[in-house]
Amino acid sequence: MKDQVSDTVKRIYPMSMILSVVGLSSAAYYRKSMPESNKDRPGPKPTIGDDHLLMEIRKEILESPFLDEGYKKTWKRLQRRGVKASKERVNRVMRENGLLSVTRPKAERKVNDHTGSIKTELPNRMWGTDGKRFYTLKEGWCWFFGIIDHFNDEIIAWHANKSGNRFNALEPLRTAVKKTYGSLEQHVCKDLGLFLRSDHGSQYDSNDFQKELKFLGLIYSPAFVRSPECNGIIERFHRTLNEQVLDLYVFESLEEARKVIGEFIERYNRYWLIHRLGLKSPLEYRLDHENMRKHAAA
Repeated sequence: MKDQVSDTVKRIYPMSMILSVVGLSSAAYYRKSMPESNKDRPGPKPTIGDDHLLMEIRKEILESPFLDEGYKKTWKRLQRRGVKASKERVNRVMRENGLLSVTRPKAERKVNDHTGSIKTELPNRMWGTDGKRFYTLKEGWCWFFGIIDHFNDEIIAWHANKSGNRFNALEPLRTAVKKTYGSLEQHVCKDLGLFLRSDHGSQYDSNDFQKELKFLGLIYSPAFVRSPECNGIIERFHRTLNEQVLDLYVFESLEEARKVIGEFIERYNRYWLIHRLGLKSPLEYRLDHENMRKHAAA
């Protein structure tokens, strides 16, 4: 390592001292001093260049039925179309071109966080339900109620109406039971191990709602007070519904809202990729599970 002579004090300073003052290591100094190599990086070469990959990414974003998806979902959809590129490369290209989804702020953790799991390993073991308000120009504030399976985040049934009372909250539950078990007879769900999770809204704590649960044979599993994470599966869907529909549309009427929401839920169940399901859609995940059980039983 060469020494350097100061022009001011005519004193020789060791290079190691100079590097120490500026906070550099000798390795960093020599690496910077070496001429850059024009050799390509070692390893297998990508099948498509960054320009082509960027074009495919833009095409995927424009043709996607959903808005503001992250790089992992974009990578998965590209992979299904036969566009071969690693997740890291897709992330880099999207980041360099300002195509990454908006970063959402993380919620502040509370002292008494819910630390258990509300996900189930089998379908129809726990359903979640909740109500959400939305606005139409004709009717004013209206209500959406849904039933979601904690197994695969599938919306089994839903209902939208002007009123958010207990009877409207019961509508999607009856539809889900009829769709899944074929009838609404007394005790049709008894001894099946099916729980219903909800918060402590007045609709769910009402006598009429609780009587209907007992009549059908459903086990009620209320969330902890002031702990929305206990009902986090349906809460997460509500955020998706907000981002993809309710924040984007100005509904003229309840009829229009039902049409748009219904079309979205159909797309959601078939095509919305969920990270915890291995980037599969709710229906895709359920079908894979059913096929695995058939193969195991064969």
